[in-house]
Amino acid sequence: MSFPGIPGAGSVPGGGGNMAGMSEQEQQMTKAIQATMESCAGKTVLSGVMGFALGGAFGLFMSSMSYDTPLSAQGQQLTNLPLREQLSRGFRDMGSRSYSSAKNFGLIGAMFAGTECCIESYRAKSDWKNGVTAGCITGGTLGAKAGPQAAAVGCVGFAAFSAAIDAFMRRQTD
Repeated sequence: MSFPGIPGAGSVPGGGGNMAGMSEQEQQMTKAIQATMESCAGKTVLSGVMGFALGGAFGLFMSSMSYDTPLSAQGQQLTNLPLREQLSRGFRDMGSRSYSSAKNFGLIGAMFAGTECCIESYRAKSDWKNGVTAGCITGGTLGAKAGPQAAAVGCVGFAAFSAAIDAFMRRQTD
């Protein structure tokens, strides 16, 4: 694994980078971290954790925007409560929505990353087909509970989104 802008990155077989000046313990730790990050299990767990964090932040933001105005029936009921109860209900609702989004984002991230990594390992190639196939499998699996039509739409939708992201990330910069 080489990182742009880091001198000597990729000079050691396996993408170890320049380890000159590191103690033996630091070199072993660096190699262990790199091995974990290059494994499918490590990528899956990292994607799940990062998806959970992003989903939590996204859910918190979206739930904070969803409260009705005091002019609606639900808003009238809420404004008649004491301030402490209003805040309590609001924070409880924000927490539950945030946790729900976090679980969903974490699941999708882990499922996609794990599937893509397994496909890439099986094919021994790193190209756009891995992401598109993983997107189709992920979308189809998530939509399967709702029936075959939803699974097909999920497959096509996730595959198209993955292809678009892959095309954007792999484009040549001039």
